[in-house]
Amino acid sequence: MAGAVPLTVLTGFLGSGKTTLLKRLLQEPAMAGTAVLINEFGEVGIDDALVEKIDEDAVLLASGCVCCAVRGDLIEALEKLHQRSLWGEIPPMRRAVLETTGLADPTPIIHTLMTEERVYRIYQLDAVVTTVDAQLALGQIDVHFEPAKQIAVADRIVVTKADLAETGSLERLDARLRSLNRAAPILRAVKGVLRHLKSSPLRAHHRHHLPA
Repeated sequence: MAGAVPLTVLTGFLGSGKTTLLKRLLQEPAMAGTAVLINEFGEVGIDDALVEKIDEDAVLLASGCVCCAVRGDLIEALEKLHQRSLWGEIPPMRRAVLETTGLADPTPIIHTLMTEERVYRIYQLDAVVTTVDAQLALGQIDVHFEPAKQIAVADRIVVTKADLAETGSLERLDARLRSLNRAAPILRAVKGVLRHLKSSPLRAHHRHHLPA
């Protein structure tokens, strides 16, 4: 929809580096005007970068980004965020990022963003970005349902801690990721810094399917 705010869902299993990646990206000038929705500020560990606490639910970062805690229904949180931007309570919102918990199945969230009228009139689902731990992911995928589902629905996959894994294990991981998701580009990151990437991984420019 024209004029809709692009929204990225950032997902990934426990300890896979979502927060490290997000904190690094929020330092980029191009990310100014980004609103981040998270469960709790403490979980994100972003407090050391705060400039101003707007209220108990929102903080303003030095980069001009806003972090807002989701303390209830996601739809209500998204509507409230948009209203606050329109009313000037927070800086104008150019894009939004929703960081899920490590155990979240992103499919219901994606479904809500694409089918709930109160949401899609304001936001456009731009991308699902999934972080994957280079050292632990192969074992996690074998044992847990969530990381496999998170990988399967991704528009972009970011393999984190790539410097800590051996070349052979990275190749095996890439093959496993391809078995779960044939289409998504696979990127590698070290301490939140992405290699060989000219644009933000939070932008995929389209969302062409609704995951099953």
